[in-house]
Amino acid sequence: MSKSFEKYQKRKLISSYFSVVLSIALVLFLLGVLGLIILNTKKLADHFKEQVAITVFIKDNAKEIEINQLQKSLTLAEYTKSVEFISKEVAAESHSEAIGENFMEFLGYNPLQNSMDVHLKADYVTPDKIEEISNEITSKNYVSEVSYDKPLISLLNDNVKKLSLWILIASGIFMLIAVLLINSSIRLSIYSKRFIIKTMQMVGATKRFIRKPFIVKSVQLGMVGATVALIAMAIVLYYFDKRFPELALLQDPILLVFLFSGVFIIGVLITWISTFFATQRFLNLRTDDLYY
Repeated sequence: MSKSFEKYQKRKLISSYFSVVLSIALVLFLLGVLGLIILNTKKLADHFKEQVAITVFIKDNAKEIEINQLQKSLTLAEYTKSVEFISKEVAAESHSEAIGENFMEFLGYNPLQNSMDVHLKADYVTPDKIEEISNEITSKNYVSEVSYDKPLISLLNDNVKKLSLWILIASGIFMLIAVLLINSSIRLSIYSKRFIIKTMQMVGATKRFIRKPFIVKSVQLGMVGATVALIAMAIVLYYFDKRFPELALLQDPILLVFLFSGVFIIGVLITWISTFFATQRFLNLRTDDLYY
């Protein structure tokens, strides 16, 4: 009978530890993923910004050497991500495919101009900076026009600012939820041992002596939970890096080391602090209050 009870108690203890580790791992995993999103918010925003292009239209009377010089100067400019020259013939073919008929047969000539699509670096994709770049390019006498989508650029910048703000707010709220959830799991685990705590106190054990094994065990569980969370984070990070290589998620290993270390330390600290206050609460309770 006693052996059966001991096995039951052992299974119950293992189940309790497993639930604590699982809850810690899930919360830290979600917290780590949110950290990855925060760290990569700028990369995501930059990726979308660099998809925006300004189109430089070149006059028909422009000399080939002038076109080459323009392309070279734009390529070497500090604000340029990439430059693509599109001849009027290529533009006509693309336009004909888009509308489904050869418009040059109807007009008798090609009204399109040679052009260059200039993709800017993300830091320069703002209304003011693009306006300066546009004025600089149009000052050349062989440039006909510089075209870009002004409303799209303004909308993109506004949405990036709003997104960054909401991510910071969400991260603060989620950090609070993470602390509360882990604290709740630890408290439930300590609650099941409240009578053991009080018995040890009644036989003369000091508060520090009673707290120590609970804190050590909780920290160990926190370390296991954090390790599980970090493994899951590494798998997710690897998958998304393969799926979206243009984001270069693994490009900054030092930043990732700080993030992973931070998640691990947070897991250990929260479990340590929660266990300390949970045991302290039951140590300060009267024996009669343990039943409520």
